[in-house]
Amino acid sequence: MLQFGPFRLDTANECLWRGGEQIALTPRPFAVLRYLVEHPGRLITHNELLDALWPDTFVQPQVLRTYMLELRRTLGDSTDEPVYIRTHAKRGYVFVAQVKECSDAIAAESPSPTPAAPIVGREKELRRLHALAQSAENGERQIAFVAGEPGIGKTALLDAWRRGLEDPWISGQGQCVEGLREREDFYPVMEALGQLSASARAEEVCRILGKIAPSWVGALGQAQAVGAIPPQARAVAELCAALEELAKKAPVILVLEDLHAADDSTLHLLSALARRRTPAKLMVLATYRPPEKGNHATLRALKQDLQLHRLATEILLGPLTRSAVNELIVRELGQQELPAGLVGFLHQRSQGNPLFALAVLEHLIAERHLLSQQCDGATVWELRTPPGEIETSIPAGLAQTIEIEIERLTREEQTILEAASLTGISFPVWSVAAALEKETGETEEACQVLARRLYFVEHAGTDELPDGTHSEFYVFAHDLYREVLYRRQPRTRRAERHARIARRLSELFAGREERVAREIAMHYEAAGDHARAQTARQLLPDYTQRSSAEASPARTRPAAAGVSSQPPSKL
Repeated sequence: MLQFGPFRLDTANECLWRGGEQIALTPRPFAVLRYLVEHPGRLITHNELLDALWPDTFVQPQVLRTYMLELRRTLGDSTDEPVYIRTHAKRGYVFVAQVKECSDAIAAESPSPTPAAPIVGREKELRRLHALAQSAENGERQIAFVAGEPGIGKTALLDAWRRGLEDPWISGQGQCVEGLREREDFYPVMEALGQLSASARAEEVCRILGKIAPSWVGALGQAQAVGAIPPQARAVAELCAALEELAKKAPVILVLEDLHAADDSTLHLLSALARRRTPAKLMVLATYRPPEKGNHATLRALKQDLQLHRLATEILLGPLTRSAVNELIVRELGQQELPAGLVGFLHQRSQGNPLFALAVLEHLIAERHLLSQQCDGATVWELRTPPGEIETSIPAGLAQTIEIEIERLTREEQTILEAASLTGISFPVWSVAAALEKETGETEEACQVLARRLYFVEHAGTDELPDGTHSEFYVFAHDLYREVLYRRQPRTRRAERHARIARRLSELFAGREERVAREIAMHYEAAGDHARAQTARQLLPDYTQRSSAEASPARTRPAAAGVSSQPPSKL
């Protein structure tokens, strides 16, 4: 074993330990961590990592950023003050912690692992999964899709469910990778088979694969080389038969993560497994972003068809309730009575996304808005800054996660979303068109496409404008996405766009500018045109009654006409 800080990397069993607790890591992030830990103290370039983990296969370096974010969350590391992994921009990474060999006996001497706390707010979903598992144990094969936005807890749900299973289940897990969809067939399936072949029943797995699907054994032996698997139809038939034979010995689980990034061959295998009529103690679980919010037509068609014929189940994860966020924070801080206003603040800022809630919590601690002190031997947390007064940047790791999502879009789509962020969490199409100096009809079509494709943009209704025309308006599902989009625009370009929206507001409400004077002033203020902002403020009905302090520049984020103004960049 390799030890660093409180962690131990068990390279033989491919798992990570902290004390007596085994920490869940999917295969690829584990492989990245292992390579870094085995080469401490020196720069590991992006190319070196890619060559080591994906030999003979082209993978975009962006994939590494995703895995690095997961590792930092697991290790509790920071990009600003790294304890374990230091990033060298556009070059690579250095594992900076001291690494030493430790005996496997340490694990045996460690306290017995305490049962992992049940996942928060997902009791209903866990019951559904256990019911499906019971049906699978009775010979009714099960295909289940677990859908939801990034950070909503799809993987955490499956990990919690699998921890509650009793032997003798055999399981393997594979990760779909965005850059490999068009380049390598069956990539996540090969990864899952690799785990099955290294399980406690490895001898039995290899014997059955060798007898029924020998080409798959050959492909595994060639380090998942591209082209090692036979033509698709034969490969699918062989593996289906092999898995069914294996399921006669013990129930089998295959977990395929991020199916929205899967290659078509993997989806064809999933379809075949669902449609075969032979009884089998087999369960396939696939996590994904809802296909109606993605562009993977094959996945969308497959899911709809399987559900129509009752061959698959979908479990859709929504945001956590406020009480569930409260429980999540109680567990994280180890304090039953939380500071007043903290849970409401975190729930509002995260919109119930557990990953976002924990990221914002960590940032509050790092920025010293939330402090701890020892009282009678116990840690007590206090919120030193009232929630309404907290102004800080978005957590760096969370901002990077959001940036990765945004960078997958075309430049034109990014530009539209950037313009949309200027008016608040809700935005009317006319304001986007005005900011970009585009035709409203053209912009409307682009917004419709984005709302169909993206999980963080939703259609919210229709507004009637003063001239009698109508304009659709949309909403960002998460204000943090809007913040990232707002801040990534160059200051000069952002100012120009604010000024265009202010002018368009004046045109729309000509003769009735007092109705939107506050919004006009806020846009001009954000554009740096203080004179016009002051002129607009003078149109406010209560302007003459306000004190000079109240009449000074507000310097807050503008809002669209008809939408309440948003606070300045706050967490």
